[in-house]
Amino acid sequence: VQLQASGGGLVQAGGSLRLSCAASGRAFSRLAMGWFRQAPGKEREFVAAISWSGGSTYYADSVKGRFTISRDNAKNTVYLQMNSLRPEDTAVYYCAADYGGSAYTASREYGYWGQGTQVTVSS
Repeated sequence: VQLQASGGGLVQAGGSLRLSCAASGRAFSRLAMGWFRQAPGKEREFVAAISWSGGSTYYADSVKGRFTISRDNAKNTVYLQMNSLRPEDTAVYYCAADYGGSAYTASREYGYWGQGTQVTVSS
């Protein structure tokens, strides 16, 4: 499985961005998908996850109510809609995948990672 994240950029506080993660390879519909982020000098942290069917989603408390994860299995793509962005959301965002039904919140559960896309929120 190869993952390609895109959609990052520079946005003002209060603005929105939509990240995309396109997956190549077989059986995308069997993949649990997640988004993580890493700010300078900080450890990578969980942001959001979605099960293979899209029926289960999980969010970090810091983004709940502002971010929405979704997937389009026909397009082999997972999305992260980010609204009401804050300067503290600035980070490199990574998508991750692994085979399994559940939406995992721990990075160790994911065996496949994308290259990351930079999100910068100015105040």
